[in-house]
Amino acid sequence: MSNTINIGRKDVMWNYAATFLQVGVGVILLPFILRVFPTETVAIWTIFTTIMALTGLLDFGFNPSFARNVSYVVSGVKELKTTGYNIVESHNSEIDYSLFKGLINAMKWFYARVSVILFLLLATAGTYYMHTVLKTYSGSHTEVYIAWAILVAINSYSLYTMYYDSLMQGKGLIKRSKQIQIVGQSVYLVVAVALILLRFNLIAIVSAQALSIIIRRILAYRTIYTVEFRRLLKIVPARAKRDFVRPIMPNAVRMGLHFLFTFIAIKSMILVGSLFFPLEKMASYGITVNIIGIISGLASVFYASYIPQFSAFFVQGNIAGVKSVYQKSTLMLFAVFFACGALLLLAGDWAFSVVHSKTSLLPKLYVFIALLVECHYAYVCLIGTIASTKNEVPFLPVTIAVGVLNISLLFLSVYFTDVGILALVLIPATNLLNWIWMRKVLKSIKNEKNNRKDNSLCK
Repeated sequence: MSNTINIGRKDVMWNYAATFLQVGVGVILLPFILRVFPTETVAIWTIFTTIMALTGLLDFGFNPSFARNVSYVVSGVKELKTTGYNIVESHNSEIDYSLFKGLINAMKWFYARVSVILFLLLATAGTYYMHTVLKTYSGSHTEVYIAWAILVAINSYSLYTMYYDSLMQGKGLIKRSKQIQIVGQSVYLVVAVALILLRFNLIAIVSAQALSIIIRRILAYRTIYTVEFRRLLKIVPARAKRDFVRPIMPNAVRMGLHFLFTFIAIKSMILVGSLFFPLEKMASYGITVNIIGIISGLASVFYASYIPQFSAFFVQGNIAGVKSVYQKSTLMLFAVFFACGALLLLAGDWAFSVVHSKTSLLPKLYVFIALLVECHYAYVCLIGTIASTKNEVPFLPVTIAVGVLNISLLFLSVYFTDVGILALVLIPATNLLNWIWMRKVLKSIKNEKNNRKDNSLCK
């Protein structure tokens, strides 16, 4: 088994193909959803998508930490560190399979436990939240609760098997992972359209998603655990779990807190807003945010393809490679946002009228502001990714401050102003505070030199 991580044009092209399909699925499904779903049901659907994003928080930062450490092991590292990384002497260093096996066992142990926590959390607090939201819902409560039950089950299973993602990404299997994603998205599209046409509505969406996730996990397992890989793991003893929990835990917890407060700062707008604003208004906000989220995902696909390569570059001391990918990623991110954002502003309302949508976009000014805010946040994520792949978390203090500030501003706006939905659009702009740490990271990238032994990214 090769220990070299090489992310080439084919990996990036497959990543784009998978992302375009994901966007295509959204584009194809959107007319069906907007035309068939009542406005209130669209609002419930956006709540479901937000809760699915919340699911990842129970990973608490371990997924990117695990993936990063898988990249280190595959690159030939013999020991994992709490901060920073060891530079390997050769690109062809042997993989320590005892270290690898122990890391996999630690991932399995962790995700088995957090998936149970997720199931209990969604089944209790989540169900109570849905009960509260449905007090003003005029549609079928039974349909929503059935869809909710499926959502709880499939999200718990998805979290339980999340270490597959860490292994695929950490081993640099970008092309194969995107091929699997394409298969899953294709299944999702066909099943969802068929069930929506049969008027299953919310149940159609979550059922299709469940089948897609199951198929993707089966294919991922077969890709990761080849005969040779299983043989190599079988013949070596596994390192103890404490050898991984101790070095991974500090930064994983920091990343977990980062994800939690990022969710509070951005995604809580939908969950909290749904408790105070009419579902009809939240439907317009939710559908606008979802479309802009698709644009953000498309704009971020280039640098997302290179996440394991970033880790490999750092442990190999190849800072020139980091700079090159960063520059290309920045250019792609802003270019995609400009092109797709302009299209949404110019043709969004027309497209909604063509499909006879029961739900409308937010006013153009609101959409423009939301695009700017999301574009900046996507750039923040790019810089944060570079920092985290060097096994450092310089952005946590600002993230916590922004999260607390945003949720405070949200409640203040609801209780003491008549700003309404505009508050949900404007408040996330507080992410501009991230420049406090971003300037240090960008300066560090500029000044870093190849094979430098000082591994601190942010002084």
